Amino acid sequence: MRLRPILVSSAAVLGVLGAAGQVFAWGATGHRMISEAAIEALPEIALAGGRETPPKTPTRNLAARELDKLQKLGGRMVFTNDPDYPPLLALLPDPPPCLSILGDLAALQSRAVGIVGARNASANGQRMAEALATDLAAHNLVVVSGLARGIDAAAHRGALHVGLTVAAIAGGLDQPYPPEHAALQAEIAARGAVITEAPFGTAPQSRHFPRRNRLIAGLSLGLVVIEAALRSGSLITARLAQEANRELFAVPGSPLDPRCEGSNDLIRQGAHLTESADDVLANLPDDPRRLGLARAPLFASDTNPGLADEMPLWETAPDPDMDIAAAQSNILGLLSPSPTDLDDLVRRSGLPPAAVSAALMQLELALRVEFMPGNRVCRLPPP
Repeated sequence: MRLRPILVSSAAVLGVLGAAGQVFAWGATGHRMISEAAIEALPEIALAGGRETPPKTPTRNLAARELDKLQKLGGRMVFTNDPDYPPLLALLPDPPPCLSILGDLAALQSRAVGIVGARNASANGQRMAEALATDLAAHNLVVVSGLARGIDAAAHRGALHVGLTVAAIAGGLDQPYPPEHAALQAEIAARGAVITEAPFGTAPQSRHFPRRNRLIAGLSLGLVVIEAALRSGSLITARLAQEANRELFAVPGSPLDPRCEGSNDLIRQGAHLTESADDVLANLPDDPRRLGLARAPLFASDTNPGLADEMPLWETAPDPDMDIAAAQSNILGLLSPSPTDLDDLVRRSGLPPAAVSAALMQLELALRVEFMPGNRVCRLPPP
């Protein structure tokens, strides 16, 4: 059982408020619905977390305008309780509560493989990505990538030769990035799907890309990494795929090329060495919950022991006599700009899980912490 953030992005709040007058909250037993009264209470909670001015909460008019713009573009919002919500993404411990989608929803229901890699990819790396994507699409697999320069773009183009592809993006659906891929994004929307967590009109920023990486990992049964440097965004996607129990594949590269150090290291740690689509097809499960193909956990040196699965994290509300301010101080002292596993944060704080949840909720609204994909949280610099 995992500790999960109980707040959602503004896109989810706007979308659900506009559609149903309710908003999702998250707990160990999954999502539940709460009323608009919870939204109205957000400013007071943010002030309690140390924010100097209360945040603006979305209005129905604002939600309606956003939904109208999305619909005029031809897109729609999908929520976790929607039958069109991507089934593989729903298996994540903290699936995005709201998605904006442009294109064919059926593409998000199909078996898929993610392909990611370097933006400054070599000609050989791009040729490999395009050929691999073409072969996988020919076997009726949807190819998922992030629309970035280099490997991502090559993978999308390769899949479009014979089949479907899905682009997960960091910004709003009306904000193609990089700008030179606007035509490619439009082609993917026409023949596949484009998906994002970001609200309409959001310009992509660096902090948005880990959420895009989570979409790529969550939508895929397996992830292929081609030319990834150490500490690259592709390795973040690989970590998220591993945590979601998805198969990991990596194309070997020259040990003299820094662009291949990360992908070669994935093979060293147990990822499937991949030279052709046959290597992927032979090791791709029908379902990430299927046993028999699991590998030893990668990134073992970076993992932290978590709480026992039996711990009832959300069965009780916080003690009304609990000192939330002291809990916030305790938690901020344990956090840094590097993401920390939420279960490990609870263990090291010595606080009840409900107390950590309440403190984090106030700190997030006060813009002092930020939840990251993979059940992590980091401390933000002072505003």
